[in-house]
Amino acid sequence: MLRKISWKPLAAAVGGTAVIALLLLLGDAVSVTLLMAPFGASCVIAFALPESPLAKPRSIVGGHLISTGVGLAMLQLFGTSTWSLALSVGLAILLMQYTKTVHPPAGADPLVVIISGASWSFLITPVLLGAVIIALAAYVYRRMLAAKPAAERQ
Repeated sequence: MLRKISWKPLAAAVGGTAVIALLLLLGDAVSVTLLMAPFGASCVIAFALPESPLAKPRSIVGGHLISTGVGLAMLQLFGTSTWSLALSVGLAILLMQYTKTVHPPAGADPLVVIISGASWSFLITPVLLGAVIIALAAYVYRRMLAAKPAAERQ
């Protein structure tokens, strides 16, 4: 007997693929970078775990903004060092918890910022614009899931 296969993993894969492609294509169209490695992990959470608090727009956008801001501040104050890298991740975790914006992929943002020597403009592109695009796509995806009849949501 054939077992009914869930469509959710396929939908999540299509969602993640579409968002990463959108970030790349939009970035090319306007000549800015809208993609960074942690956004791949954000897509996993946003599309594979859409009901998780970690997938909410507040967490996606807020987590990335806070963590990137921490990385930029630590880079400015202490440069690239073992301690600036380590402390920036810990501080990002602390601030995300206090602000209820925990988003695990954002924990990598300070490392990306410090290792690459990013400037403050990195906070806008790719971080803010990319995170907003992911959050909007995740919102639409959740609405589409909610619109399916209960029997089909499995």
